[in-house]
Amino acid sequence: MTKVLAINAGSSTLKWKLFSMPDETVIASGLVDRLNLPGSIFKVKLANGQKYTETKDNITNKLAAAMVLTRLKTYGILDHLSEIAGVGHRIVAGGELFKDSAVITPLVLKQIKALKDYAPLHNPVQAYYIEVFQQLLPEAQEVAVFDTSLYADMPAVNYLYSIPYEYYENFGARKYGAHGTSHRYVSARTAEILGKPLKDLKLVTLHLGSGSSVTAFDHGKALDTSMGFTPLAGVMMGTRSGDIDPSLVGYLAEKLDVTMPKMIDILNHKSGLLGVSELSPDQRDLEKTQAERPKSKLALDMFVNRVVRYVGSYVAELGGLDALVFTAGSGENGIAMRQAIADKLGYLGVAIDPAKNDFRGEEHIVSPDEAPVKVLVVPTNEELMIVRDVMRLGKL
Repeated sequence: MTKVLAINAGSSTLKWKLFSMPDETVIASGLVDRLNLPGSIFKVKLANGQKYTETKDNITNKLAAAMVLTRLKTYGILDHLSEIAGVGHRIVAGGELFKDSAVITPLVLKQIKALKDYAPLHNPVQAYYIEVFQQLLPEAQEVAVFDTSLYADMPAVNYLYSIPYEYYENFGARKYGAHGTSHRYVSARTAEILGKPLKDLKLVTLHLGSGSSVTAFDHGKALDTSMGFTPLAGVMMGTRSGDIDPSLVGYLAEKLDVTMPKMIDILNHKSGLLGVSELSPDQRDLEKTQAERPKSKLALDMFVNRVVRYVGSYVAELGGLDALVFTAGSGENGIAMRQAIADKLGYLGVAIDPAKNDFRGEEHIVSPDEAPVKVLVVPTNEELMIVRDVMRLGKL
């Protein structure tokens, strides 16, 4: 039995899972939330269902990593840290340098840091965690798993912007996408559920959460994706605007008398569902208040509208659709949201059976048996993809 740790670090959270491999059994999992803030929360769940929660002010990134490892010993999950043979790190941006996951060497770490402009909220903190876990687990094989690698070989007609070509050649200005680890898992799992090879399917996968993205798969390959040069582009999200006319950004910067970096910050953190509703980035809050707050309903309607636009355009690119797949927080748990999106896509043969759709967070086919397009809910498992890549590349 080989034990492999998957690290999925965000700007304010640290999610992790410890797997037994190759049987892919989760030994323990956890979350550190509200990092560097008052009321930081540390949660652990064991394979037997036992749960532990600690609240501590201002848990730092380094302390969070140390707590993960010490608690694995405290709760009897490990006798020695040397039992962890590999660590896999989710990295958002790999640019065009990384078309696959990679064993972490000093050069790879340097390249991850150099790609910070492509994911300024994520790459620096993820590189930091690599260094911390290298210190804490010096014998473990460490592997970087890039969200963008799925999209590195998309057709140029889809990844290029209609700007001077030299900007791509000189500055790497192209669509890189994000959430690739999630879309990669969900697409492969969908093929397993349908009992068909992935290369025989035309899929659109919807990763709908605080950050949301849409990806089209044509016979096993990523054909197109909604996120762009950074995760700001694409559909409307919790606090991100999604697609917007670039001229409007300059216009608003002038009117508000703010710098361009400040405008980008507004588009990343104060827009989307939060900006339109003027209440919350959380769809659950908006669903509860939409009856009495028109802006809550407007925000939800706009979200559905933006997702439907992308699905429709991708089906046109694909020339048909075999399955539509929902995943991530809203996709897995948003009963009303799934129904609203499917209802708008009925002309494509997309339909949801309300009885089948009445559940949250489970793997399920929710379309009627006779529907020409299968609609599925497939909970994402980025951590499983990460440890599989550790086993493959680390030769464990």
